[in-house]
Amino acid sequence: MPDPSQFNIDRTYPGLWTITFSNPPINMFVPTTIVELGALMTGLEADPSVKVVVFQSAHADFFVAHLDVAKAAEHPEVLGLWRDCVLRLSSSPVVSIAKIRGRTRGIGNEFVLACDMRFASRQSALFGNPEVGVGLIPGGGALEWLPRLVGRSRALEIVLSADDFDADIAERYGWVNRTLDDKDLDSFVDTLVRRLASFGRETLAAAKAQVNRFAMPTAAELQSSNDMIFPLLALPDAQARRPKLRGIGYGTPSDFELNFGRHLPSFGRADDDDTKAQPA
Repeated sequence: MPDPSQFNIDRTYPGLWTITFSNPPINMFVPTTIVELGALMTGLEADPSVKVVVFQSAHADFFVAHLDVAKAAEHPEVLGLWRDCVLRLSSSPVVSIAKIRGRTRGIGNEFVLACDMRFASRQSALFGNPEVGVGLIPGGGALEWLPRLVGRSRALEIVLSADDFDADIAERYGWVNRTLDDKDLDSFVDTLVRRLASFGRETLAAAKAQVNRFAMPTAAELQSSNDMIFPLLALPDAQARRPKLRGIGYGTPSDFELNFGRHLPSFGRADDDDTKAQPA
C-alpha cells in the first residue's frame, strides 16, 4: 500500500508500525484524511506481521485540531467511513497506542479514544470535545467511549462544558493511561511497544478481544451519535453559533485554535441578539 499523503508509515522495527499524522497548518481532519485513514486500516489489516501500531503527530502544538465540519458536510458519507475506521481500529488484532503531544480535540480526541492505549506529554497535551459550544454534539465516538473510561459524571463534564482539559486532569480521570514528562514520553512508549512486539500476535489479539467484550461500543451505538451531527447543524443554536467562528482564526494557527475552550464562552447565548433590550 502506498503511504497516504497525510500519514507517514515507519515499518523499521519488526512487528511495529509508527504512523505520523501531518496535515498543516494545524492537523485538522478533513474528508480526505478519513479516506486515507480507511486505506491505512486496509493496509494494516493486510500485514500479518504487525503486532503494534503507534500514532503520533508531526506538529508540536496539535496532535489533531478537530474536524473541518464545513468540508465534512459537503461529503456526509465520510461519517460512515469514520465509524467504520474506528471500529476496525478498536477490534483489530493489532494493539494501537496514541503518543500524544499538543491539542487533541473533537474527532482527534475521538480517534485517540478508539486506540487501545493513550500516553500523553504532561507539558503539551490538551484534550477536549468543544462541539456543544458550537451547537453540535460529539458524533464520532466520544459519547460512547468517555462514559466507559471516565464514568457518567466526568463524561458529562467533558462534553457539556466543551472546555479544554490538561494532561494531568486527563490522567486523573482515566481519559489517558498515564502522562509523562515530555522528555520521557518517547522512551517510555518505545520500551512498551518493543515489549509488546516480543509477544505472540495471536495471544495479544485474543486478550484484546476478550477485554473488548466489556469495553468497546457497538456499531449501532456509534451510529446513533453519528446520525445526529448534520441534523443539528440546521438547528437555531448551531446556526447562531457557527458564524461566530469566522474571522477569529478558526482552522489557522491562532490563539483561538490554541485555546479553543477558553474562547467558547465569549460566543454568549445563542439567542443574545434576540433578547437584548432595545432602546425606546
